Amino acid sequence: MNARRLTRLALFIAMGAILHWVEGTLPAPVPIPGARLGVANLVTLLAVLTWGARDAIIVAAGRAVLGSLLGGTFGTLTFLMSSGGAVGAALLMSLGSLTPMGPVGLSVLGAATHNIAQLSIFYFVTDYPGVWVYLPPLLGLAVPAGAATGVAGGYLLTRIRKITPFTDRPR
Repeated sequence: MNARRLTRLALFIAMGAILHWVEGTLPAPVPIPGARLGVANLVTLLAVLTWGARDAIIVAAGRAVLGSLLGGTFGTLTFLMSSGGAVGAALLMSLGSLTPMGPVGLSVLGAATHNIAQLSIFYFVTDYPGVWVYLPPLLGLAVPAGAATGVAGGYLLTRIRKITPFTDRPR
């Protein structure tokens, strides 16, 4: 791995971890457990759109680990759900990026995937089927939250693409 790529990844992981931690300190926007805006997914979206699947997955996993360390949830079920959701979202957004889907569509796909992955992990760890009652409201919130993140991502993408070190796709 060359120094430029390592630096880009480290910057994105750090930005994502900070956003993850900050969002974790804020009160939930609605009274549904696990409901968040998902602003840390913005960094993963930008990684998908600028560098592709491999680096986006590294960014998603790295920011989930570092964000969980900062938030004190590393090694807990919350960490498993966060990292599973982040990596799952990165995978699906990467697949979606192979279609004509733009940043907003990719972000909504990522938000929905994140929620489904988190609930799936919770279910498989706890074997509590009642968790699925949260899926419809979480998916309903994934659309506006994902769309807002996608709009922000599209805006930032135009700025990032003007910075040469960030536009080189890794080989």
